[in-house]
This record gives sequence, C-alpha cells and structure tokens, in this order.
Amino acid sequence: MKGKLIDLSFGLNRKQRITIELDKDFRQTFDSLKEVDVSVDIKKFREIRSKTANSYFHVLRSKIAEAQCLGEEEVKARLVCEYGALAKYGDGATVGLKLPEAVDIKTIYPYTKCFDTRVENGVTFNCYLVYKRTRHMDTKEMYRLIDGARYEAQELGIEVETPEELARQKALWEADNGR
Repeated sequence: MKGKLIDLSFGLNRKQRITIELDKDFRQTFDSLKEVDVSVDIKKFREIRSKTANSYFHVLRSKIAEAQCLGEEEVKARLVCEYGALAKYGDGATVGLKLPEAVDIKTIYPYTKCFDTRVENGVTFNCYLVYKRTRHMDTKEMYRLIDGARYEAQELGIEVETPEELARQKALWEADNGR
C-alpha cells in the first residue's frame, strides 16, 4: 500500500509515534488490528513493474531461447536467478529453502539457486535462495533483470532496442533523409 509519512512525535512514555497518510481505505484493517501488536515495515515506495517492461523482457527471453536452442521457461528461470531480485520476508530477511537432495526443486518453484549442500543425520540436503517472480518485482528490480537480459542478448548478436527506441531511430532517419 502506498502512503506518506506525515509526522513523528514522542509520547509521555518516550515511545515514538508516526502519522501516516494512506492512499487507500484502511478502516477495516485498522479495526481488526487496533487491539493487537503488529509488525511494521516502512520502506521507500516503488511502483510494480509495468506490463510494457514485462512484455519487453519476454521478447528478449524468447530471442535468447531461440538463439541458444533452449526452452523459454528454462531461459527465463536462468535470467531471473542471475539478474532478478531475491525474495524477502517482511523483516527483510532473504527467503531460502532446505530440501532433501532427492527433491527436484524445479517441480516446486522455478526461480531458485542452490548455494549449499548439507548432511544432517545422514541425509543430504540442498539449500536454495528463492527469487521473486517477475510480476512481484518493482521497477528497479525489473530494470536490473531487463538490463541483464539485454546484455546477454547483445552478446548473442540479438537486436535489443525497444519498439519505442526503434521508432525514434526511424523518425530521426526519415528526418535526415527528407521523408
């Protein structure tokens, strides 16, 4: 939810109080939580990635997959794990999983990277970092993912300009050539 910090004050008990202005109706949630302790996580607001950015990423992913003769989902999973954003808990801790090595993590969730193998009581476990799905990335996270995909596409000799960049270049070319 998007909001704005308005005021910070101190109560007689020396505890801090914050006033927050919210863009959406919070009354129902407030009523259900006003008598209990709550977890608070305030961070800088970032817009969720746009559908245009997501579409552009998928075009790059498709071109990379074709150039490498790989499946599109395989390439997407690799790109997300290489350039995407780690999933985080509400308190900012990184989300991870520990599963017996016999379990194929890709049948459970596609965006993970194994970072360690441990043996506990004679059982071998793989430990994984979990990455966000693209639909949950903010604009900064999506930019990093697209930038990585663009880099890999360029390394493969693939055209990486967005439709807007191509249209702008075409307009400049036509202006220079008297069209």
